[in-house]
Amino acid sequence: MIGRLNHVAIAVPDMKAAVEIYKNALGAQVSDAVPQPDHGVTTVFIELPNTKIELLEPLGDASPIASFLERNGAGGIHHICYEVDDIIAARDQLKQAGARVLGDGEPKIGAHGKPILFLHPKDFCGTLVELEER
Repeated sequence: MIGRLNHVAIAVPDMKAAVEIYKNALGAQVSDAVPQPDHGVTTVFIELPNTKIELLEPLGDASPIASFLERNGAGGIHHICYEVDDIIAARDQLKQAGARVLGDGEPKIGAHGKPILFLHPKDFCGTLVELEER
């Protein structure tokens, strides 16, 4: 079921500062910032040869990233994203195995324009997992 690692998401308190670190210190290719109002975040993607890093900054007071940053003021890894061929089949298989799907359990459209779901961190070794359909 699980496919390749699509991205590692890092919550940041200051997107501009984070972009500068990746651009200047690491020489990374960095996308433009894109507001994602449906998800309460602004995203920037850093392209790597084998995957991506997603920088997340809160967009509005109700952002799920805001509460993460309250607990982790300097930011940190928020989630990892794996690709799956069929998100509905993956969801159903995971639920049957006892995994908890967050939200209403229905896929939403993510930052790449593809269906996504999030899985409860307590079911995956303390890590918030995002699934994205290929």
